[in-house]
Amino acid sequence: MGLILVLENKKNIMNRYQNIQTFPPTTSLPRRYINVKYPEISKDFNDIYVYTTQGDRYDLLANTYYRNSSLWWIISTANQDSSYDSIIPPIGIQIRIPNFSRIGQIQTEFENLNSLDTSTSGGSGYII
Repeated sequence: MGLILVLENKKNIMNRYQNIQTFPPTTSLPRRYINVKYPEISKDFNDIYVYTTQGDRYDLLANTYYRNSSLWWIISTANQDSSYDSIIPPIGIQIRIPNFSRIGQIQTEFENLNSLDTSTSGGSGYII
């Protein structure tokens, strides 16, 4: 039972790469991921603040508050001061969880930042 849970969690963590664009679009050259840009998530009166405990991870917190573990990056981005390069926040710090009502807006900003600009690429979708 524990092994299945670990494998399922690993699958969800690795799933974060599924929507990241790759370059070049053909298979004749080695595939590379395009850099991802994250929106700045401003503070809001309705955001939730929690203290982290042992065992907390951003994907688990996203699953608890948003019912979607793939939205872990929203909580991580909102708390860049605490641990920018890890899915595990430090124990005992206060972190901010953007209110669920803002998720659609944050996702739209993310998509706008990471959409491929076809106007400067000759229609290929890649900036050259």
